[in-house]
Amino acid sequence: MRLVDRVRRRFPVAVIGGGPAGLAAAAALSAAGLAPVVLERGEGVGTSWRAHYDRLHLHTARWLSGLPGLPFPRRVGRWPARDDVVRYLEEYAAHHDLEVRSGVEVRRVDPDPGGRGWVLRSPQGDLEAGAVVVATGYNAVPRIPDWPGQGGFTGSVTHSRDYRSGAAYADRDVLVVGAGNSGAEIAVDLAESGARRVRLAVRRPPYLMPRSMLGVPTQLISVAMRYVPTPAADAIAEPVRRLAVPDLSASGWPRPVGGLFTRGRAGAIPILDVGLVAALRAGDVEPVAAVAGFDGREVALADSSRITPDAVVVATGYGRGLEPLVGHLGVLDGRGEPLVHGARTAPAAPRLHLIGFSNPMSGMFREFGIDAGRIARALSRGGAAAARGRLTTPATC
Repeated sequence: MRLVDRVRRRFPVAVIGGGPAGLAAAAALSAAGLAPVVLERGEGVGTSWRAHYDRLHLHTARWLSGLPGLPFPRRVGRWPARDDVVRYLEEYAAHHDLEVRSGVEVRRVDPDPGGRGWVLRSPQGDLEAGAVVVATGYNAVPRIPDWPGQGGFTGSVTHSRDYRSGAAYADRDVLVVGAGNSGAEIAVDLAESGARRVRLAVRRPPYLMPRSMLGVPTQLISVAMRYVPTPAADAIAEPVRRLAVPDLSASGWPRPVGGLFTRGRAGAIPILDVGLVAALRAGDVEPVAAVAGFDGREVALADSSRITPDAVVVATGYGRGLEPLVGHLGVLDGRGEPLVHGARTAPAAPRLHLIGFSNPMSGMFREFGIDAGRIARALSRGGAAAARGRLTTPATC
């Protein structure tokens, strides 16, 4: 990483966020000669990754997860761990000699009154940029449902963002809410760490798939199926899934419905198994119905049953948290999700790009690299004037 000039306050391109998506975008922009600056609210790159639970590994293979210009080192093994990812991001920023300003929290992006791009509002002082890439992360704001009676629950309620390891829950009865990849992995971690009982609340049973089949990463299969029509992809995937994953109905895990790729392309990606199948079959993790509410010591479930866990770990996902930053610019839908991403920009916000706000079955890190290259090419089309941030009416990319 280069030493940063703290005085300079105008940049050709500002990238907001120093995670993998932001660093990939900055590297691609730098290679295109656009001299980006990365603005990171934390003390260093990969802030959100440093806060993930201890057990976390990428569910995508090392050789399919490298960002542009630098592969993951072989020493990290097939499935990079959390700490491996953090070290890799540090090495990546240094390898590409990226200018990273840490401790800069951009809270709002406004059009420059003079038509020269954008003004980035920050408690550390406003900055200006000819173009902006927003890469603040998929997991920005913890999302906890507003369950009736939750405030009166006498046990503990913790979002997965604040979960570190199962050691803190040894000999306790724990309910994990949310059957995504994080919820599944936390449930397994709790069972292996000595929790007295582990239950996993499931609203709609997700598809379960192994991380690899016959040595081939499941991610690679998803990449290969990307351009296959969804009904055909579902038809191909189902017999493969039945061969790879045993029938778990006897363990209380209903058969999923809706088609693996139909659901995956709508955002409900499958669980890539890191021990849940074995834990379900052994009875170490028990599926239960979705949470309906709380009543003092009890948790009421959607099937009218009640349980009394000591602790609840909520793994119900995150919001993007983009409304304060860019919600006034016409780039978000009614749910706060980006209307466009990658090389495309919204008509009301030319030269403002968003990256890293989807969770594709083909792998997030892989898609970061693809979108980063597209953004760099889009911003390069304006030539030298665009690189200096002087276009007053740039075309929408």
